[in-house]
Amino acid sequence: MTKRNFWGYFVPYGLWLGLFVIAPVALIVYQSFFNLDHQFTFANYADYFQSGVYLKMTLNSVWYAFLITLFTGLISYPTAYVLHQLKHRQLWLLLVILPTWINILLKAYAFIGLFSQDGLANTFLRFIGVGPHQLLFTNASFIFVATYIQIPFMILPIYNALDDLNPALVNASRDLGATHWQTFRHVIFPLTLPGVKAGIQAVFIPSLSLFMLTRLIGGNKVITLGTAIEEHFLTTMNWGMGSTIGVVLIVAMIIVMQLTTDHTKGAAK
Repeated sequence: MTKRNFWGYFVPYGLWLGLFVIAPVALIVYQSFFNLDHQFTFANYADYFQSGVYLKMTLNSVWYAFLITLFTGLISYPTAYVLHQLKHRQLWLLLVILPTWINILLKAYAFIGLFSQDGLANTFLRFIGVGPHQLLFTNASFIFVATYIQIPFMILPIYNALDDLNPALVNASRDLGATHWQTFRHVIFPLTLPGVKAGIQAVFIPSLSLFMLTRLIGGNKVITLGTAIEEHFLTTMNWGMGSTIGVVLIVAMIIVMQLTTDHTKGAAK
């Protein structure tokens, strides 16, 4: 590749990266150092780290993101493993991807209809004699819906990791007398762990900043940093504090990416 061709490819990518990644992050960091009177200050960061409310929101965000990622992983790995064994696996994989084509707002309203007092879920509970229950606006409903929405983003990297797995390694393990469980534990799972880590990144990081589902499904009973950012930008108009929380989230996301990045590949290279 000539130097001219290199710059021809790099310039569009560099412009896109600068305009839609670097510039927004720089603006958030810049705005975080101003108060409501547009005066430069470090008070936003001091208020954040000294406030029990914000620290509790941070713990809630991490805890809910952890639960969503955990349940998503427990469902997605067996699903991806089974999909990989099927004959028409590309068709089944397409069915898994299809829900991602639907707007998240539409999916949220669909679950509101399902979990409402007159919804399908309570209708079924009445039919079996259990009676109606408050399913909507609970922590459980929020985690359930968020897990459902995030499942495809966990399945895809795990499925790709399974698809890239060398079958000869699995056959060699079985030829040497290993059971199916031993083969999975010592061969399949360790070799597909990069796919699991990629899935954790794809699920945990967005789950830290959820705010729409906390309102529509959690009914404002689930309070996270994403909810606080929305309040500061749209209600209190305290953009400085909202940006400060955004910076904290960005740092948290970077930490998660560092913890889940496969450093062994870089070392091997």
